[in-house]
Amino acid sequence: MDKLFLYNTLTRAKEEFKPIATSPQDLTSALSLRRRGSAVGLYTCGPTVYNYAHLGNLRSYIFEDVLKRVLLYNGYEVKHVMNITDVGHLTGDRDMGEDKLEKGARREGKSAWEIAEFYAKAFKKDLKLLNIIEPDIWCKATDHIQEQIDLIKKLEEKGYVYKTSDGVYYDTSKFKDYAKLSHLDLETLREGARVEINPEKKNSTDFALWKFTLKGAQRQMEWNSPWGVGFPGWHIECSAMSMKYLGEHFDIHCGGIDHINVHHTNEIAQTEAATGKRPWVNYWLHNAFLNIAGGKKMAKSDENFLTLENGLIKKGINPLVYRFAALQTHYRKPMEYSEEAMRNAAKGLEHLYNQTRELGIPPIRRAGRNYESGIINKEFKNKFLEAINDDLNMPQALAVAQELLKSDIPAKEKLATVFDFDKVLGLNIESAIKISALPNEIKQLAEAREKARKEKKWQEADKLRKEIESGGYAVEDTKDGMRVTKAK
Repeated sequence: MDKLFLYNTLTRAKEEFKPIATSPQDLTSALSLRRRGSAVGLYTCGPTVYNYAHLGNLRSYIFEDVLKRVLLYNGYEVKHVMNITDVGHLTGDRDMGEDKLEKGARREGKSAWEIAEFYAKAFKKDLKLLNIIEPDIWCKATDHIQEQIDLIKKLEEKGYVYKTSDGVYYDTSKFKDYAKLSHLDLETLREGARVEINPEKKNSTDFALWKFTLKGAQRQMEWNSPWGVGFPGWHIECSAMSMKYLGEHFDIHCGGIDHINVHHTNEIAQTEAATGKRPWVNYWLHNAFLNIAGGKKMAKSDENFLTLENGLIKKGINPLVYRFAALQTHYRKPMEYSEEAMRNAAKGLEHLYNQTRELGIPPIRRAGRNYESGIINKEFKNKFLEAINDDLNMPQALAVAQELLKSDIPAKEKLATVFDFDKVLGLNIESAIKISALPNEIKQLAEAREKARKEKKWQEADKLRKEIESGGYAVEDTKDGMRVTKAK
């Protein structure tokens, strides 16, 4: 297995990735993990489902999908967990303001539960449009209230908790390494926290573990707890759910850079205090912001956000163009959105499809890793691996793909190799060149014939073959599936 290097926010260095499950000192745990099919534990912070995900949010999920694909490409098994925040994320990150779900419910005249369900479905639809592999486990905050209460109890028993009139808080002064992820001076963090003032906090960086329902207020989402009726704070859910599904020590935790100073810093503080184990997570990876042309960060709070729908689909742009554009910028560098940039990315992606299409249209159905006896080129595969294993250097990986397509190696070999690369790129190259290469009516006939053959309806398959041929296309049945090409 080739060495994989990732930039760890915790150490501010590019490090060789060494999964817990292969560490010699943890052999027993490693064998257990492998039996469960989860040699690499990956937790990615999911959406707060009170509105559509904007393109900046989606950049994070593309980066995390690339990371997961790179791990798989390197031969690792991955157990991927992603949360759905459907309660507890307030409009102010420092535990002030209104719950975003309650605010969304009021905005749309629906219940908070309906809002959460609607936008969770919309988010999952976006993932499919971007060809993002879904996590192995989705976990909603509202489905894990007891786990969060139990974790707060542990912190209370260890003396990290105090109570105010509006909730139960974590005392950050008792966790000596509070700023170890942000690498900021604690006074700098406190200055940032003073933007939102709560006079009952012992320290300005303290954060809510449990918030009480205000007297006289009517909340749609609230639960009983040992401290009073209310709801969990935003940060506690990720600690509780990641430990439930990945254990008290796992490999990788991801999110946007906006999570570093508050959300992820608080997660580390509460988790390591509760378990007494350090580190909780070995590698912390964060992607940079998506900016609107001119350098302004895209954010819902600024009401300048674009979604897949209004940023691409309504403009007639394939959502995979945004994925392609994201691959052209390293995940740790700011990315800029403009309509011109998306149009240029659309041309670039279509050029890639055309280059591949010229190599020959593959069968509708394939078997194994070889494509029409084409062998994956080892030299180019090694170059590709070198790029992706250098902290997910996708711009360089795309350059390798271009070098491959312009090389003089046999077409079948190019085809097999570029399809292999697409396991990481996730641009649906094979499907795209098939769909665009055949007229829709011929494509439908071909798919119907393939289905008939699979069901051994030979007479129907022969009839569909004749219909395809009468449309000016030739049909060839190969060991890898059916090939349909324009008749000469």
